[in-house]
Amino acid sequence: MKRIIYSKFDKRVIGDLPQVLFPGKIVSVISESEADKAVAYLLSCDILGVDTETKPTFRKGQNHKVSLLQVASKDICFLFRLNRIGITDSIKKLLENKKVPMVGLSWHDDILSLHKRREFSPGYFIDLQNIVGEIGIKDLSLQKLYANIFHQKISKRQRLTNWDADILTERQKEYAATDAWTCINLYEEIKQLKATKNYELVVIPEPVPTTNIKEENQQLVPQST
Repeated sequence: MKRIIYSKFDKRVIGDLPQVLFPGKIVSVISESEADKAVAYLLSCDILGVDTETKPTFRKGQNHKVSLLQVASKDICFLFRLNRIGITDSIKKLLENKKVPMVGLSWHDDILSLHKRREFSPGYFIDLQNIVGEIGIKDLSLQKLYANIFHQKISKRQRLTNWDADILTERQKEYAATDAWTCINLYEEIKQLKATKNYELVVIPEPVPTTNIKEENQQLVPQST
């Protein structure tokens, strides 16, 4: 039976879907030596999911540097606390690596944020937003994409929490790891669907622009001369 996917997924449905959580081990990285070991492991993997988190701003003109870089394999996720250790030489090596694909979403923005920590030459990054159109999906948010393809919900409740906190909560850790890990799942499933054609695309019509009745009536009133 073919998988049903939608060109645009109804956001109102997402709240009723079962929540997905990263099922593996989560490790916080808070020293240079820990970063070295984590990167050595990650560079031995065949694929990685990546994402970043930044402390939210609530005042105009206020800006924060990226707080966290989360990098997941299929069974372990490392949370690099960049607000504490910055981009170390080993983290820079990971970001510049051209061997292991690193899958993320909207990575152009993340790279700009990471550059404010330290300059580097981006390595083998794959942006999901650049490939979802190949199977007819127009949505570009991680939550909508995952709901569309897997019928599971990625909770966004922790997105606006303090990512510069001395100690991250368990929910923050789960949120961060899930965002990175789900990128792997999406990439592999999109590749599979594209290769097998084992899906049926339901095209959702674009909303028809509504005409302002008052303006329309005004246009029908004869102009005085």
